[in-house]
Amino acid sequence: MSKKCAITGRKTTFGRNVSFSKRRTSRTYKPNVQSHRIWVPELNRYVRMDVSAKGLRTITKKGGLRAALKAKGMQLPEPK
Repeated sequence: MSKKCAITGRKTTFGRNVSFSKRRTSRTYKPNVQSHRIWVPELNRYVRMDVSAKGLRTITKKGGLRAALKAKGMQLPEPK
């Protein structure tokens, strides 16, 4: 599973640990990405997506996957 959110686009970022002696070492900050099945009524099926915790809250707030993607400027493929 890649560490990238399908809704918000959050991914692994890099930074530095700074010790008391000011010695700097590299580290990574990983997003809280979970694999979830999300019901999409427009497609009449579940879609499995890797979504961060913030992405899940966005889907809940906007009222569905299509609305959440539209708020981010993206869209689902039309059903066949």
